[in-house]
Amino acid sequence: MLNGGHPILQFGTSRFLQAHVDLFVGEGEDALGGITVVQGTDNPASTRRAQALADGYEVVVRGLSDGRPVEMRKTCRSVREVLHARQDWAALRERIRGPVQLIVSNTGDSGWVLAPQDAAVLLAEGTPAPASFPARLLVLLHDRWRAQPAAELTLLPCELVSRNGDALRDIVTGLARDWGCAPAFVDWLSGHVVWANSLVDRIVSEALEPAGAVAEPYALWAIEVQPGLQLPCRHPAIVLTDDLASYERLKLFLLNLGHTLLAELWLRDGLAADMTVLQAMQTPALREPLEQAWQQEVLPVFDALGQGEAARAYLVELRDRLLNPFLAHRLADIAQNHAQKKLRRLQPVVDLAQDRVPRLAQPLLRAALAAR
Repeated sequence: MLNGGHPILQFGTSRFLQAHVDLFVGEGEDALGGITVVQGTDNPASTRRAQALADGYEVVVRGLSDGRPVEMRKTCRSVREVLHARQDWAALRERIRGPVQLIVSNTGDSGWVLAPQDAAVLLAEGTPAPASFPARLLVLLHDRWRAQPAAELTLLPCELVSRNGDALRDIVTGLARDWGCAPAFVDWLSGHVVWANSLVDRIVSEALEPAGAVAEPYALWAIEVQPGLQLPCRHPAIVLTDDLASYERLKLFLLNLGHTLLAELWLRDGLAADMTVLQAMQTPALREPLEQAWQQEVLPVFDALGQGEAARAYLVELRDRLLNPFLAHRLADIAQNHAQKKLRRLQPVVDLAQDRVPRLAQPLLRAALAAR
């Protein structure tokens, strides 16, 4: 489906984006406008999903709210156009020269890895799409710079990387230097484009066919305040903050760490392939080590950071989220890219403990990090 383009350009078709960013734009206020979604892979499942997005899709919100069951069915129609990064590359390059004001991405755990075959020749007109997302983004931003150097542009990466906006900016500007781009363009990347740091928090446990998702009621998109920042819309779950790190720590060290520790125990014990988070939380051999890790190995770190009260409050709500009887959140899904997730989610807690609470023993976290 092709047309004249829309102000929001989104890289990724995941069920998370469907139930988070896309749904927010669909149900929020003062939205910039419609979304052009870019499919980045040739996976047949992704193709089926992408083709269905612009027709409208359903998000089923299930969970507990104040201890009571909640189920809502919402139809999302914010996606107006779907492009394939490789097949529709010329059209995508045309879009970036026009109405785009905001770029959103959620490209997965390896989405920012550079491809060795990508080279500066790809900046020229008529060339094929680069293989990697950072190189695609660089070419598009170069086109934007040449067409509209003064127009406002915000990038809002949703990848679960600490200070993701800064990190993505550094990758793209480094690649621009490697490709010998004009110094004026490199300066524009760093000084004119807004690279927003943000944190997303919502459990989206299941995909619907051909498009749509099942998600919990809880949702948060914390975005760091900075000059020139554009938001996709106003929504109760979008929070502007000048202390993004506090939100990052709560999610990474409690929710994400908890998920990964459950997956580690599940893998270690060779439990049922279809076990869910709910079932794991109802299994003492998994729940008890998780609770022990939270209480004895993680909360003392929050105490040392002066965030203990907030962490305990988050943990109360988090237990309800993990015990949600309506989400089939499989440990097999959480365990994908497990080694990388352990390094991102567990290692920082161990490092912080060494710095702030040097006498703190963390046997469970250290054992999980040491396991292969």
